[in-house]
Amino acid sequence: MSVHVVTGAGPIGTATARLLAASGERVRVVTRSGGGPEHPLVERVAADITDTDRLTELLRGARTLYNAAAPAYQDWRTAFPPLAASLLTAAERTGTDYVMLGNLYGYGPVEGPLTPGLPLRPTSGKGRVRTAMWEQALAAHEAGRVRVAEVRGSDYLGASALSLFTWTAVPAVLAGTEAVLPVGLDEAHAWSYVDDVARTLLAVGAREDGWGRAWHVPSTSELSIRALAGRLARAAGAPDPRLRRMTPGELAEQVAGDPVTAEIPEMAYLYERALRVDASETEHVLGVRATALDLVLKELAESGS
Repeated sequence: MSVHVVTGAGPIGTATARLLAASGERVRVVTRSGGGPEHPLVERVAADITDTDRLTELLRGARTLYNAAAPAYQDWRTAFPPLAASLLTAAERTGTDYVMLGNLYGYGPVEGPLTPGLPLRPTSGKGRVRTAMWEQALAAHEAGRVRVAEVRGSDYLGASALSLFTWTAVPAVLAGTEAVLPVGLDEAHAWSYVDDVARTLLAVGAREDGWGRAWHVPSTSELSIRALAGRLARAAGAPDPRLRRMTPGELAEQVAGDPVTAEIPEMAYLYERALRVDASETEHVLGVRATALDLVLKELAESGS
């Protein structure tokens, strides 16, 4: 039986490994700490992904590499390029198919729904990092050195998912306190459920015709932050939510005191206009459809985060 390698054991990596194991596939989860889901078919390995020789050893004989590892948000510009280079090099050395977990930052501000074929025109530092990672991998694919594809989702929802909404709004909504956010609250916005992201990664990796391109995760919702908070409150039996946007002074104070918040202003454009994602190809070709929002909100309400 072949083995699949999953790098990273956050919400997406854990969901990907869990789904693979549940389908009877052997999985090797690689993280610095040796973490990951407990399952008889899951082997958990402690290793530094940027150690290319060690990663190459761990990929020997593997069928597919699914990368869900990422450095701390504030370290993307410096830490993501060597991590991405190590993953790509190890996949090339071993001939392992490589499915990358990406996001929507590379498109930059766009009017209308985002489609996978749009040109990448990032306006942010983090978007440029993501774009460079994909372009380098795609060049290796086109040169015949490795088969790669990228799965792009929007902000995550789900138990233990980390996104601006789950970090700031969800705890306040469930506690009945005021939520103060650093971005706009009232524009339509695409949301990706963690398990839908994992199912899209696996659907791409299982096909022979999905390589050399990007795929979008079907959105579980395109509600605004304010509307989504209202739906969560009703699902949890919590009071009507109280949300407001930070004043410029509050934002400046937060940016000065928190390195993660300092990364948000350059991405605020994602919340200043409608953000809609066209995932019709994922639905029709890969057969992946979004989980119903009510189920996602029930999970969030029950998890308390």
